[in-house]
Amino acid sequence: MRAILGEQKRQGSLPASSVVRYREATVGGVNIFYREAGRRDAPTLLLLHGFPSASHMFRDLIPFLADRFRVVAPDLPGFGQSDMPSRMSFAYTFDNLARVIAEFIDVVGLSRFALYIFDYGAPVGLRIALNHPERIAAIISQNGNAYEEGLSEGWNSLRAYWKNPTSEAREALRSAFTPKTTLYQYTQGVTDASLVSPDGLSLDNYYIARPGAHEIQLDLFLDYASNVALYPAFQAYFRTRKPPLLAVWGRHDPYFVPAGAEGFKRDIPDAQVELLDTGHFALETHSAEIAAIIREFVERRLGATWGESARRVPPNSLKSTNEESPSGVRSTGNLVGGEMS
Repeated sequence: MRAILGEQKRQGSLPASSVVRYREATVGGVNIFYREAGRRDAPTLLLLHGFPSASHMFRDLIPFLADRFRVVAPDLPGFGQSDMPSRMSFAYTFDNLARVIAEFIDVVGLSRFALYIFDYGAPVGLRIALNHPERIAAIISQNGNAYEEGLSEGWNSLRAYWKNPTSEAREALRSAFTPKTTLYQYTQGVTDASLVSPDGLSLDNYYIARPGAHEIQLDLFLDYASNVALYPAFQAYFRTRKPPLLAVWGRHDPYFVPAGAEGFKRDIPDAQVELLDTGHFALETHSAEIAAIIREFVERRLGATWGESARRVPPNSLKSTNEESPSGVRSTGNLVGGEMS
């Protein structure tokens, strides 16, 4: 890697947008880790990850977008490098995750942004859209569901848990935290499994094995019912606000089937739906394709006007330059072309 980087440096200096910064922001006593790249005055993409992953799932996507956008990708509380508060002091519900991320948005100084939602990131991000519709420039749903018809039969065990949340039903769900299940999530529906790097799923297995993580995830499994209950509210938001929406899905996702992607067109007739020949973690095999689709979608639907609105930061939001961090933000390191600096 250092030899490759050295060759790149000999050929010319790397652009500033190739720098990925690793930072933490304090939000209500919880440290939220996040990745950030691109110019701070560029149009912003907020990337929200899913289960059982964290912002590392965007490691290949961010470099494809950072020359055009400011890209911000936080780890949700209890996930990745963010704090994992005790269940006694922090309620692991989707309402609470959304509350923390909404506050995080203010701390890092985001005003108006396109929202990239995947898996758990969908109910978190769509709650934010409901409460702050004026901030949403567009929605990019990558296997981020908001329709009952988008839930596959793979949800049957969770549906049973929601109806009858016994200790026995809770225990039966622990198989979701095994390396075998993680591998299934990454490779099911993928036409060539050799394209799936072991990096992301290995990190997921590490994080999910931490003391206390299983109980936190089981709490979120139970609370996922609240997301399904909010589907009508999400759909009403789509109909009334009609945000520019791109649904780019792995068509072979064993959890969120293509009917969920097509459902957006019922409420937003001009929604763009792209189905790719891959599975749930579509970025593992199609990051370049998805980046190209996003860039074309943003240019066609938002053009230059989004960039101008992104520069008008509300008075209650924090400002900073590309070299400086907002108050309450700490840098943990930079990555330039693959090398820590």
